[in-house]
Amino acid sequence: MNIKEFEQIMTENLKQLNIQLSDLQLEQFFKYMNILIEWNKVMNLTGITEPKEVIIKHFIDSLTVLNKIDKQSKIIDVGTGAGFPGIPIKIAFPETEVVLLDSLNKRINFLNEVIEKLQLKNIKTIHGRAEDYGKDKIHREKYDIAIARAVAPLNVLLEYLMPFVRINGKCICMKGSNLEEEIENSNNSVKVLGGKVINKEEFFIPNTDIKRSIIEIEKIKNTSNTYPRKAGIPTKKPL
Repeated sequence: MNIKEFEQIMTENLKQLNIQLSDLQLEQFFKYMNILIEWNKVMNLTGITEPKEVIIKHFIDSLTVLNKIDKQSKIIDVGTGAGFPGIPIKIAFPETEVVLLDSLNKRINFLNEVIEKLQLKNIKTIHGRAEDYGKDKIHREKYDIAIARAVAPLNVLLEYLMPFVRINGKCICMKGSNLEEEIENSNNSVKVLGGKVINKEEFFIPNTDIKRSIIEIEKIKNTSNTYPRKAGIPTKKPL
């Protein structure tokens, strides 16, 4: 796919989200796509490798949260994988401060190359687990937003995210289609971890029949030092 075709598809879909990007930002997304496809030939970053699908299912999907983010926010993307949604947010909102956390070093190497090639500033990667860094004083309750896309069931995910968020900050959880069931199963974890559900919505990714949901949880009190528990426990024994 050449850059003109790429820009046309991106722009058509961004219109549905009321997002406008500059030529430089579109060029950054184009480079990102090509680096992702190239790296994916030698390591498994994503099962989505066809250019138009990368645009829709990774880039546009990641940008559906943009209207929930203040441009000056300090954000941590937990379990970022190939950089979604953290890098698309950073490209669209260059003023944000973004930290990308992932447990696999190979992915961190990929993310560092993307950051370098796209010349992104005020963004860094961390190789590690949320269960460890959520207890680290440098990161605990230091972020305006903790975000994750398709990482774990909500009642597990919140134990990873909530410890990073400051009071009055929020978790943004990007999920599939089982919105009400996920929220119902997470009532206890929301309460225990110091949160309150402030917004939930379901929608389709523009120009597709792919259903998505976004849940926003505000941090209303400090998370107990008990959390996050050690690696593996949140999954085995969800709150």
